[in-house]
Amino acid sequence: MTTDPDYRSGYVAIVGRPNVGKSTLLNNLVGQKVSITSKKSQTTRHRIHGIFTDAQSQFIFVDTPGFQTQYTNRLHSTMNRAVIQSMRDVDVVILVIEALRFDDRDKLVVKLLPAMDRPDKPVILVVNKVDRLADKSRLLPFLEKMAKEYAFAAIIPVSAEKGTQLADLIRTVRSYLPQNPPLFDEGEVTDRSEQFIAAELVREKLFRLLGEEIPYSTSVIIDQFTMEGELRKIHASIIVDKTNQKAIVIGKDGEKLKLIATQARKDMEQNFGGKVYLKVWVKVKSGWADDARALKSLGYE
Repeated sequence: MTTDPDYRSGYVAIVGRPNVGKSTLLNNLVGQKVSITSKKSQTTRHRIHGIFTDAQSQFIFVDTPGFQTQYTNRLHSTMNRAVIQSMRDVDVVILVIEALRFDDRDKLVVKLLPAMDRPDKPVILVVNKVDRLADKSRLLPFLEKMAKEYAFAAIIPVSAEKGTQLADLIRTVRSYLPQNPPLFDEGEVTDRSEQFIAAELVREKLFRLLGEEIPYSTSVIIDQFTMEGELRKIHASIIVDKTNQKAIVIGKDGEKLKLIATQARKDMEQNFGGKVYLKVWVKVKSGWADDARALKSLGYE
């Protein structure tokens, strides 16, 4: 642990509406994949801590689910509460929006931000996906417009995917962190267990490999996670809401489930740095997204 009196460390919430690139931003800030991603919105369901440590500071980034109003079941209410609680618990808030896009969904998140008379809770606006702008001259007027929406401590245009301006973002966030010793060991990149990460990597493949609606009716639970020497033996269950969804996840002759498991296993081996034996089943649990007991068993409450 450092004895530097100027060392800074603290918690930083990353918030925004669904699909603005929060998880991609977290992964690139930390330098390792700790939060799953896909092109579908609402991929992230849990608060996930990603830890970045350098010689002067330690950042504990809190990736949150996208705040939304499209769905109204107990699962999504739980996810929205996680967003609100995260903003209360941290030292700095990063609000992520897409370049040139600021709609009612973004405005709803702005209404949740700390009161403007709270200088102890700075909010930094990150304008993401600037690399996709065909006409860069439109960016400055957009930034000027956003400056009127809230008293942001800073506004930083970035490309989370390309890594553009992330060093500037780190410097800016650091200036608002409290003077504290590091809260985690230097080598840690997340507070989540390998078992949690394994479940998330399987769930990521559901979002990437299945149709538009099916992934939202699924979850993943790890039934067994054991070490045999350097080999991780993992048994996972994909939970679906309906019997016909089970058939879709399995696919013709089991090919879809095999593809999901194969891709998840490869990601696990890369993430864990060792060989993985992965066995995946599909189970039907009707109404799980509105069942408090089921949500708790799946780690949502």
